[in-house]
Amino acid sequence: MKRILAAAGLGLLSFLSTHGVTFADASRIKDIASLQAGRDNQLIGYGLIVGLQGTGDSLRSSPFTDQSMRAMLQNLGISTQGGQSSAKNVAAVMVTANLPPFASPGSRMDVTVSSLGDSTSLRGGTLVMTSLSGADGQIYAVAQGSIVVSGFSAQGQAASVTQGVTTAGRVPNGAIIERELPSKFKDAVNLVLQLRNPDFSTAVRISDAVNRFAGQRYGSGIAEARDSQEVIIQKPKSADLTRLMAEIENLVVETDTPAKVVVNERTGTVVIGADVKVSRVAVSYGTLTVQVTETPQIVQPEPFSDGVTAVQPQTDISVMKEGSNVAILNGPDLRTLVAGLNSIGVKPDGIIAILQGIKSAGALQAELVIQ
Repeated sequence: MKRILAAAGLGLLSFLSTHGVTFADASRIKDIASLQAGRDNQLIGYGLIVGLQGTGDSLRSSPFTDQSMRAMLQNLGISTQGGQSSAKNVAAVMVTANLPPFASPGSRMDVTVSSLGDSTSLRGGTLVMTSLSGADGQIYAVAQGSIVVSGFSAQGQAASVTQGVTTAGRVPNGAIIERELPSKFKDAVNLVLQLRNPDFSTAVRISDAVNRFAGQRYGSGIAEARDSQEVIIQKPKSADLTRLMAEIENLVVETDTPAKVVVNERTGTVVIGADVKVSRVAVSYGTLTVQVTETPQIVQPEPFSDGVTAVQPQTDISVMKEGSNVAILNGPDLRTLVAGLNSIGVKPDGIIAILQGIKSAGALQAELVIQ
């Protein structure tokens, strides 16, 4: 707490206690919003991986690998005239990376490589110098280094085993940044904060917290909530933009999120938000199980008779019904709602069906998201 107050230079303790904000439901602005000027930029490149143990591309099936290898050798001054190579220790890959914000030339970043041809594994390979370009076509970084692959594969004549993905990997700190982004943070006239979870209430609270800080430091408000996602902060004339951002990002505000229930029918996952409420409703849930068992019997003819062996079908059908208890749900808060659902004694797939029924009845006071 003392570190936050020292960094922000404010009496946040009195502000939080006055407005009823506790540290359990409050977050720093840096944790719930990002700076628009500080976004990542995607880079892409095409390269070759060498040094594979016979798991590279088949040059006949992947002609672009052969063409790229010949072009690389010619650039190195090696003649490639002659027959086609049959080596399988080279693989063509796409190289991708995210250029971090405010990256300066000489700094490093991680890159991801993914196979383009029919290579079976990139384990043990080395990425040859590859240029990484942005959407504008300019080269911003150059990547090279050993590949780290998390998956593995092994095979014999009659069996094989594979765990994870062996045709994709990473090169930690494998790219060196050669060009910085044209925009300058210090030249901006304002700061634009973008909420990671757009919400009007949270945006207004961020604006109010920044204006309270600015009123004590600069004598007037500088923030305005444009919509549910953006908060515009005007730079005071006497302020340093970097120091202003460092002070603002440590301000603490109370976040607010809409009531939402997210269910995934494939995995049986149910996530219920803290503000979800259920009006008083009665729920009955019963599971009907029908089991069909086939036990055919072989009927043999009498000895020395003209009969033939026959199969006599025999089917057993059993019906079981479980549950069918009636429970009254009244969920004014999350704890009561979960206790009411557990009292019925159903599995997650049953809870999903119950929540869908409650939503159809108009008793679920939340948004139901089905994935």
